[in-house]
Formats: sequence, C-alpha cells, structure tokens
Amino acid sequence: MFSKETYIARRAELCRRVGRGLILLPANPEVPNNYPNNTYYYRQDSTFRYFFGLDVPSLIGLIDAESGEAMLFGDDFTVEDIIWTGPMPTLRELGAEVGVEKTFARAEVRAILRKAIDLNRPIHYLPPYRAELKIELSELLGIRLDMLHERKSLDLMFSVAEMREKKSAEEIVELEKAFKIGYQMHMTAMRMCRPGVVEREIAGAVEGVAKAYGQGVSFPTIVTQHGETLHNHNHDGVLEAGRLLLVDGGGESVEGYCSDHTRTYPVSGKFSDRQRDIYNIVLRAHGDVKAMIKPGTMYPDIHRAAYLSLAEGLKGVGLIRSTPEEAVEAGAMYMFMPHGLGHGMGMDVHDLENIGERSFDFSSVLERAAKSATCVHRATWRVQPGTVMSDEPGIYFIPALIDKSRAEGLYKGIVNYDALDAYRDFGGIRIEDDVLVTEEGSRFIGDKLLPLTVEELEAVIGLA
Repeated sequence: MFSKETYIARRAELCRRVGRGLILLPANPEVPNNYPNNTYYYRQDSTFRYFFGLDVPSLIGLIDAESGEAMLFGDDFTVEDIIWTGPMPTLRELGAEVGVEKTFARAEVRAILRKAIDLNRPIHYLPPYRAELKIELSELLGIRLDMLHERKSLDLMFSVAEMREKKSAEEIVELEKAFKIGYQMHMTAMRMCRPGVVEREIAGAVEGVAKAYGQGVSFPTIVTQHGETLHNHNHDGVLEAGRLLLVDGGGESVEGYCSDHTRTYPVSGKFSDRQRDIYNIVLRAHGDVKAMIKPGTMYPDIHRAAYLSLAEGLKGVGLIRSTPEEAVEAGAMYMFMPHGLGHGMGMDVHDLENIGERSFDFSSVLERAAKSATCVHRATWRVQPGTVMSDEPGIYFIPALIDKSRAEGLYKGIVNYDALDAYRDFGGIRIEDDVLVTEEGSRFIGDKLLPLTVEELEAVIGLA
C-alpha cells in the first residue's frame, strides 16, 4: 500500500475531473469456486484499489465529487469470523490507513444512494464485469440489469483512464518489482526446457514462482509448443526435440502491478535454420518497435511499423512476394500476426480493458476518445510519458487461417502460399517485453532483459 497521501491526492484529482455527483467504486467480492466457503483466489478491482488502496473484499467506496468527501462502507468482522480469519482491523482502522475518515456499515450505502437519486444527483459508476456486482448495482441504483452498461458514466470512464494511463514514480517501482517476478518465472521455464518434460510441469513451476514472490500470475500462463494458438492454455503436451516452446507469462507484485513477457525457444536447445530465420525477423520487429516508441507516438503507427518490419523479413525468406508496404496495405500481415502489437500495462495486464474497447463501442464517442488518447481505445491511443505498454510482435503459421485465406483468393501475388506449405507444422514465435515511455523516449521495464537473442537463448536452454 502506498501512503495515505497518495490515495487522498488521487481521489481529489478524480473529483476535479468528474466535477459533480457521487462516484461509486465497489470492491470486488469473493467468488465461490465450487461452494460458498471455498472461493477463487481473491483479486481486487484495480480501480477501487487505485483510489482506496485496500485489498479487502466487499467494501464500497463512495466519493462526493463536489465536496471531495470520501466514504467507505463495509462490515467489521464478528467473533465468529475471527475464529476462521484471526484478528482483523476494523473498517475505521482500514479507512484511516488510506485517509478516509467516514466509515459506515455496508447496508447504509443504500439510503445515501437513494437520497442522491431522489435529488437527481448523478451517480457515476464504471461498467461492471462481475455478475455479483452487476446484480448488486442493479438493486442499489434501481437500474435493470440489461441497462447497466448503457447507464455507465463516460465522465468516470475517461477520468479513470487518463489518471491510470500515466504511471507515477511509485507505480513504476511496483512495475519493476513485477518484472523481477516475471524474470524469475521465465528463467525457471528456460531451465526446465528439455525433451520429455510435460508442459504442465513448467506451467506449475512458473506459477509457483509468481505466488512465492507476489500475488500470483497476472494472467493464466501460456506454455505451449503450439505457439500458433494465441491463447493456448492446454498444458498437456510433452516437449519434443525439434519443436519450439512459447512461454507467455507474468507476475503481479504484492501491490497489484503486473508484468507480461514472452519468449520462444527450441526444446532441443538449438534453433534450426528455419526457426532461426523466423525468430530473427520477429526479434528485429521487437527492436524496431522499441526504437520508435516516444512521447506523442500514435499506437496505430507503432502497430503498422511492426507489420512493415515483419513483412520485410518475410519477403527476405520468400513468404511475401510484394513490397512490405503492399502486403500491409492489403491486410496480408493479419494472416501472420492476427493480434495487436501491444496493450497497456499497469494494475491490469491489459490495463483498463474492463472499460476499454473490448467492453464498449467507442464509435459514438470517437472525438472524446481521441482527446483522452488513452489505451482504452487503441485506435486513438497516443502514448505519453508514464505510459507503459507491451511490445510483442509475432509470426504465426496457422493452417486454418492460411487455408481460409487461400480458398477465398486473398492476397494473390502477395503471399507465397506454395512456400507456406513447408511451415504448416512450424507453430509460432512471439517476443514480448514491457516498455515505459519516458520524457526523452522509452525504456524497457526492468534492470535487464530476459535472454533475447538466438545466442543468449541457446546458451540458457543448452544448459537445461
């Protein structure tokens, strides 16, 4: 937890931006796994934690945007609870830690909200993403479940996005801690990589590292020899000589900040000529992207630069026949990299995606999205000092996508489909690191990089 002054200042800035009404920020509840007392590992809502600092379930934060007054609602632990949990701080004590003087029983929030509604005061809330909170918000605010998303507060969405987009010095310290966790996770995977090992063994080991040094993984770890499947969470494969292993994983610091890195390397410890060629194409794009990230750069331009770099490399190995520019303009590069070049990083591994483009259609507020210029809408994202983003180009040979494109007659004269036949069982390669935008340009998060070049990876894997 940061100092209480940090949270007081954040709430004051949020009030300044929102201007009027009440700001409702509920904490996440605990969610049953298979019966009520056996819950999933707890993960706090990042926006609640950003403004109230507490990693405690089922609290409700309420801020009066006009007076600046902050309130916390929750229930103190009873003796029956303490039998199971041990001594716990009171709500008043928790509030004092983060600069909130007014605390109330959880049920009392209902009367305050109803009074605000009767007075026609705006109540700002973010689009809820958990079923339990959707039901509770519906009941508290008298809004039908199917109308909750429509009634969300754009003022609050953009205010939160603009504040969380720019990381402070103390947040960067936490991101560096998350990097150290991620570094240990990936070095563990590399040292375990050898023929005969089950992917599940590596996934379990790296997730254990994340739990040992922080809150756990920042997302379900990807450990797969089928790198062409972008989010492959099947860990049943047995490592085979000649195959590539793609490991995409990250950790979360105790304060809830994330890392996200990907490395792809040969199970046998030595890249084949074909694997080395494709790997170096991706590596070059990874470096080209990093070199162009600086304040004021538009994300679509960064993404396009990655596509151009990859296309140039693929032309060099005979898989692209046209110029790189023609391949990109025709959309052919989607077949080789059907994902974005990167995403925002911070308290969420895809920072702010719960209020971003995958949860909301920005077409009606494009002008406002462009002015906000945050990672919630990547088409209008303009990176700035304090922005943290992933740099993760990749090349994937996805037979189903290749066959579909070929059958539809796409990219004729651009893609060399005959040459692609030799890559049908190649898999995929992705390289990913996290980049901080600085006043002068950018730097990678962390005091060092994970093994990155062909030679560096072969040196580590060869020792496994």
